[in-house]
Amino acid sequence: MADTPSPSDASAEGIKVPPPHVVVLFGATGDLAKRKLLPGLLHLQHAGLLPECRIVGASLDDLDDEGFRKLAEEACKEFGHGRVSDEDWKRFAGRLSFVSIGAGPEALRERVAEAEKALGGEPRRLYHLSVPPAAAKNVVKVLGEAGLAERARIIMEKPFGVDLESARELNAAVHEVFHEDQVFRIDHFLGKEAALNILAFRFANGLFEPIWNRQHIDHVQIDVPEELSVGTRAGFYESTGAFRDMVVTHLFQILAFTAMEPPTALEPKAISDEKNKVFRSLRPLDPSQVVRGQYESYRSTPGVAPDSETETFVALKCEIDNWRWAGIPFYLRTGKCMAQGARIISVAFREPPKSMFPAGSGVGKYGPDHLTFDLAEVSRTSLSFYGKRPGPGMVLDKASLQFSLQETGREADVLEAYERLIHDAMIGDHTLFTTAESIERLWEVADPLLKNPPDVHPYWKGSWGPKPASEQLIAPRKWRLPFERTWRGPG
Repeated sequence: MADTPSPSDASAEGIKVPPPHVVVLFGATGDLAKRKLLPGLLHLQHAGLLPECRIVGASLDDLDDEGFRKLAEEACKEFGHGRVSDEDWKRFAGRLSFVSIGAGPEALRERVAEAEKALGGEPRRLYHLSVPPAAAKNVVKVLGEAGLAERARIIMEKPFGVDLESARELNAAVHEVFHEDQVFRIDHFLGKEAALNILAFRFANGLFEPIWNRQHIDHVQIDVPEELSVGTRAGFYESTGAFRDMVVTHLFQILAFTAMEPPTALEPKAISDEKNKVFRSLRPLDPSQVVRGQYESYRSTPGVAPDSETETFVALKCEIDNWRWAGIPFYLRTGKCMAQGARIISVAFREPPKSMFPAGSGVGKYGPDHLTFDLAEVSRTSLSFYGKRPGPGMVLDKASLQFSLQETGREADVLEAYERLIHDAMIGDHTLFTTAESIERLWEVADPLLKNPPDVHPYWKGSWGPKPASEQLIAPRKWRLPFERTWRGPG
């Protein structure tokens, strides 16, 4: 690990260090906690961004404090950032304790009180609900019964309902205990460095913002294929599917960052306002412009109905009915068991007139120019364009300018998405979180599709989804993935 900056160093760079906190991780023995939350909190400590705090693990498991510390140590060694030093771990382990949810509200209240007493004063409380959606309302109820809503913020994991009615019910249940400004609905896609870089790229550069509109852009693609199958998550997936799991909660949020108007300030409310304007301008989805697919062998997965119509792939066309984007299609695609895993946003610019170029010059042969954002942890950006091939005559080839975070020499400074978002919730920054209003609006947009879903098309594992249906959806355009040219490596 790199040298640890002190909290004062973090403050000197303009990074807020949160006040003392009691953090309660519900679902603390689950996969998300082991892979992301516990290692992430340890890394925040190492980076000087974790305040004085106590971390209370909570789940239905029957563990004591030492058992939880052992579980956390194994998780941090397996999934953490590099080697965990003895000093780092000893300091972190001293923050950890455990309570069984089955012991009831009183036991939870006592554990939080013990943690607060150890910190002194009146520390803030942060609850992270890494629990199945069906359990979220019960956890909120327990927090209310335990009288633990004061000085508190709550992080909620997707999905935020499965339709408009359930989203409204969930929001109503949460609002019985917490005010909206206490609620942080997490989307880890928005916590990625590359997602934040979209704002910088668009609004800090005079080169791009003047052409970020329907006069100059032909279409936009947001493409998030996954190589993994549903694995052991069949029970969850059968009740959600690719659309509910990925599009409503992730891809629409990325769409808002791509399409929003300039906010009046780089502040949470101003950014949320502009995102919500995009959602209000989204046209309700047309089922005829949606392709659903299911990979072969999905129905033989344990926990999946033999006649399941759950989609593991979805591609769709949507439109934003406002001044900037009227008539410009946005194509969204995601699926399980695809040919490769990727997370890209690709902006295709309109092609200019080509009458001056002779036949055979190659102009137009490779399609429009694209600006592509790769949302990988080490983010990359590429701008493709036509250039003259060296030598006699006028023959054009497609070239590209590429930039990678690795070229800055500061990739070690990157916080993983969950780390950034937990830190943001601690300081009360809603910029990268979604609101009750936007969630309910997106379920309204989805309602025609949910009521009248198109048939499911089969597709092979390791493919790019069902053909020809997905290709016909975007025709005469083409999906940006798979790339005809690969990203250049470092150096």
